[in-house]
Amino acid sequence: TDQSPLLSSRFFSDGRRKVDYVLVFYQRKQISVRGSDRLHRLSAPPHPPHRLSVISNGSSTLSGPVGGLGCAAGQRSAGDGEVCVDLAVEVELEADPAEGEMVLIREEFEARLLEAGLEMERDTEVRVYGPSFTRLHVPWQVLSREAEFLKIKIPTKKSYDLKQENGFSASLSEFWRKVNQPFQPNIPQLGHSTTKQLSHCFSRDKLHLFNITSKDTFFDNATRSRIVYEILRRTACTRTSQSMGITTLIAKGVYDSAFPLHDGDYKVVGHSERNDRQLLHDEWARYGAFYKYQPVDLIRKYFGEKIGLYFAWLGVYTQLLIPASMVGIIVFCYGCYTVDMDVPSLEMCDKQQNFTMCPLCDGVCDYWHLSTACGTARASHLFDNPATVFFAIFMSLWVATFLEHWKRRQISLNHSWDLTGLEEEEVNTITYHTPQD
Repeated sequence: TDQSPLLSSRFFSDGRRKVDYVLVFYQRKQISVRGSDRLHRLSAPPHPPHRLSVISNGSSTLSGPVGGLGCAAGQRSAGDGEVCVDLAVEVELEADPAEGEMVLIREEFEARLLEAGLEMERDTEVRVYGPSFTRLHVPWQVLSREAEFLKIKIPTKKSYDLKQENGFSASLSEFWRKVNQPFQPNIPQLGHSTTKQLSHCFSRDKLHLFNITSKDTFFDNATRSRIVYEILRRTACTRTSQSMGITTLIAKGVYDSAFPLHDGDYKVVGHSERNDRQLLHDEWARYGAFYKYQPVDLIRKYFGEKIGLYFAWLGVYTQLLIPASMVGIIVFCYGCYTVDMDVPSLEMCDKQQNFTMCPLCDGVCDYWHLSTACGTARASHLFDNPATVFFAIFMSLWVATFLEHWKRRQISLNHSWDLTGLEEEEVNTITYHTPQD
């Protein structure tokens, strides 16, 4: 019962359709509600009344004064689950041409999202000031269409057994696994499987290849968010000349933010099973887990392949910095040990020799004694001593080792996550989406 508000906030008001993305904009001007007056906007032609709450199934055509919602306020249509409002209620903005233009841009942008097939729900209350939310849901028809277009690889029913190690290599791997066991995150999903499922680019003509038990859960949350973002990114408005996409609208101030929702709270309530977000918080995103390996498979599942690859690279980089930092500490300690035996700094710090140096500038600078630079000379020896030559050679070899090790790690992840040919597919997708003159 404690999580019921969180569960309800992740779904539409019907409790069935999941909120895949949220658009946020702020009411920065006072508004007034009228029952029968016409809507007035400064420097704008007559326009239909502002829709306060709409749940669209994404398939019905917009008609009538306000999208064809011909029912009383608060009623729910039995056919497609729409929530309607009183059409006589109209919103009048204050005399602000910029705010009125943003309202028109938002209405046009959201209308094009409906045309693209997304389902939409707005806030039911009229906000005088503060944030307003537009929730988006992507139905199966749009998911399957976009997944086929983006060539998203999905595991199929076909699987094969992985080759098992034997002999000395198996014993060595088992020993290394036991040594690393305290540093492994406590993630049940990361158990080593002996089988691997074949993946194939999703196709609506080959649904029999995939194990579709439920269309609502077939695509994971990262894939659903990626598909919605692609639609938001390429949707254009005629009122925003030479610009398109949600990123441009956020930059122009039409929307303040756009984001997907998390899968519940990150705190575990009671003895319930931990979800993916709670696992990531407990085993990854806290200082107490700094000594553990990153659960890159779970990161990829929750955030997607690109973010998973980034943190995999960051983990390899941080891991290989350990020997580099140890060598650097040794070089620094060598400088501290030999600072009292460095002849140049000893001569500079000897006040009995009393070397008088020429002024550093003309006119205003005076003569100065070399012994005044004693502290600088001793400090420079800590970081610039004969051992730093060895450190420079070591770092040159370290860079080459890091690059080769990351290439090996990246190829392994590409095979494990079925990312072979991902860059070529993205280039083809971007080329297809680029508008031509």
